[in-house]
Amino acid sequence: MIVTIIGTILEQSPLTVVIETGGLGYEVNIPLSTAEKLPNIGKECSLFIHAVYREDSAVLYGFISRNDRDFFRLLVEKVSGIGPKIGISILSRMSVELLQNAIICSDVSLLSKCPGIGKKTAERLVIELKDKVGPQDSNSIQSNESAAARLPNDKNYSNFKDAVSSLIALGYKPADSDKLIRGAIAKLSASASVEEIIRKALS
Repeated sequence: MIVTIIGTILEQSPLTVVIETGGLGYEVNIPLSTAEKLPNIGKECSLFIHAVYREDSAVLYGFISRNDRDFFRLLVEKVSGIGPKIGISILSRMSVELLQNAIICSDVSLLSKCPGIGKKTAERLVIELKDKVGPQDSNSIQSNESAAARLPNDKNYSNFKDAVSSLIALGYKPADSDKLIRGAIAKLSASASVEEIIRKALS
């Protein structure tokens, strides 16, 4: 079982990377969130791997962090209707932190905006994963520098989500939007409006 790959990048595209290690080149499918963090061709990189083995093939999916890889595994192994291709599309659209918070808060509306996910699949995602991402992430959620990381299912979460969506609409990458808004909320009062959060994030 392949669980990590460390090697030199030979080729790279938005959703795939070829890594040479031990004289062999491995093609790895990756989400945009991982592609954005990879070094240039010719540089060494390390990826956490989820391998899918079939009778006639072996497909590798790579992620920049263990948390991303483990969340991808939950998506494709625990949620009916979500395969590896859709899982990669989901992680290309939103950060794992944003997805986890949406699941914890049962935000079907936000999850439904992910590629390949309709309302019913989003509801299944919440049902299947809420108890898996909630308890295991509670410590990291509480220790995150951002107050938004605790995201209750109320106005605070609504403001967080709206602010993130606004930055994405402005052209920011989902993961960057998530990080900027969390950082802004950490510096503001709990009563801060969406507009105040956005201004702080962009300041």
